[in-house]
Amino acid sequence: MGLLFFNETPDRFFPYTQIDVVWFPEGEGGDRFEEKVFKGPLARMTREALGYIQRNFLHETVLKHPDRAEATRVWNYPYAAIEEALVNAVYHRSYEEREPIEVRISREELAILSFPGPDRSIRMEDFRVGRAVSRRYRNRRIGEFLKELELTEGRSTGVPKILKAMAANGSPPPQFETDDDRTAYLIRLPVHPLATAPNAATDQVTGEVTGEVTGEVARLLRAMIGEMTRQDMQEALGLRHEDHFRAAYLRPALTSGLLEMTLPDKPRSSKQRYRLSARGRQWLQEQSHGSRQ
Repeated sequence: MGLLFFNETPDRFFPYTQIDVVWFPEGEGGDRFEEKVFKGPLARMTREALGYIQRNFLHETVLKHPDRAEATRVWNYPYAAIEEALVNAVYHRSYEEREPIEVRISREELAILSFPGPDRSIRMEDFRVGRAVSRRYRNRRIGEFLKELELTEGRSTGVPKILKAMAANGSPPPQFETDDDRTAYLIRLPVHPLATAPNAATDQVTGEVTGEVTGEVARLLRAMIGEMTRQDMQEALGLRHEDHFRAAYLRPALTSGLLEMTLPDKPRSSKQRYRLSARGRQWLQEQSHGSRQ
């Protein structure tokens, strides 16, 4: 496990230990596609791929209603579902298979392909209704590391969380596919039917695109003063519930690269502090400049 989590080039020892993110602007039958490959220690590779997807491919559609003040807000793909699906693929893939994890994104769906498929003890019927419980865990030690890094819970909760996230966003239900021999596993997340097409900047996959910064993340960035503990940040924001703060504020800010840990190799350390990254400082400067104009 040390080679996978603490070596800079684990793919030297386990070929194709990587995540390929492929964008099909004209659909999978089109002539164009763009690809970005993520390699490195598992936790960093996973976080970087998630951050890239979030910045470049996720957008919120706001629908205003003439008969009420509250608008309807939907995401084309809910981030929580993507996070669970991709971490699940990193956790359960076989590192003896010379195949990468592949994230295929089009305007119709976001699909995550990994090898092999689910353990034979799990029935696909149970997957579809969120009752999938494995009788044995593949890569248990990897799961323990991912749990320490707060990327997974390791208790067969991934599929129910994906279903819940898609339902909460009002998205169509996800689809889980494998073959009879369980050689591969495909999770399809359909686009929300009310989501508008991304703007032209989103099509520039290889460029530096700043994704949507939620109101919660913006509040957190503006409250940052030097290096702060989680408790300091919650107190500055007047928030009492740790789980809500982590899910809505801290984790999105870290994933998008706007906030960084002072001890990234020891995420659970009692000495852990958080600070604005270079990207976070740039975002604040841009916001400050825009407000003065």
